[in-house]
Amino acid sequence: MHLFVTGGTGQTGPAIVSELVAAGHHVTGLARSDAAAARLSALGATPWPGSLDDLDALAAGAAASEGVVHLAFGGADFSDPPALTRRDVAAIQALGEPLVGTGKPLIVTSGTLVLPAGRVGVETDPGRPDAVAGLRHGGERACLDLAERGVRAVVVRLPPTVHGPRDHGFVPMLVATARRTGVSAYVGDGSNRWPAVHRLDAAVVYRLALEQAPAGSTWHGVAETAIPFRSIAAKIGERLGVPVTSVEPGDAGDHFGNPFMATVFGADAPASGTHTQRTLGWTPRHPTLLEDLEHGDYVTAA
Repeated sequence: MHLFVTGGTGQTGPAIVSELVAAGHHVTGLARSDAAAARLSALGATPWPGSLDDLDALAAGAAASEGVVHLAFGGADFSDPPALTRRDVAAIQALGEPLVGTGKPLIVTSGTLVLPAGRVGVETDPGRPDAVAGLRHGGERACLDLAERGVRAVVVRLPPTVHGPRDHGFVPMLVATARRTGVSAYVGDGSNRWPAVHRLDAAVVYRLALEQAPAGSTWHGVAETAIPFRSIAAKIGERLGVPVTSVEPGDAGDHFGNPFMATVFGADAPASGTHTQRTLGWTPRHPTLLEDLEHGDYVTAA
């Protein structure tokens, strides 16, 4: 299958591009720079010049493909969440319009933090705009609306930590904060729970969803349902040789650098991938998050 992929050089993108290429798919990847183009070429993909703001480039890439995998998001600046949502929705609509009436697949990325906190989220739970990652809700709706217009539109939700080599997400932020402050911290009593998945396992979910998932379905790339956040902080403290401590919710914004990070690190957001594993035949095989913190490269570089 000839696929058009956005975000192929991001946090999870290289693993997904490699998985798709290895499975025999031809991948064309959106590239906003020469460096991104070179990295895509090294992964076996064909670069397609453009960015998420270039809606014409997105539409042309989708029109020239037999399916789309949308991994990119609005960036790392969360100071204006509505702007990030608007950008994501516009990109999904631009990618989806050329696929209307064709039955071709459109796989869109969301996050399990779009689900209500305090209980184990499952695939059939709708996202909520008032959740921690409520900014993803609009993208989910834009995707699933296309399922009613003859697109095999599918949502894949990923946990807050998609870990593995060259991770530049939330766990490295925790490690960097522990180095900067001299303590590895959790919020409150640290009993809040996080789901997790290794990047290479997540990549398989995308391939299986592309090859099998019906229109209008939602899947969870979740290998571990509920890791106590205190356990994550404890392992980081152990590996760095720094004390492990609690920070009060009111002080967490200052400790972690901004209020949004404090909310994320204090979120009780367990999520299940059981339905995805059983239905798509997905079996996570790579290291757990705590195994990665013990043996991986998170704390080896200063």
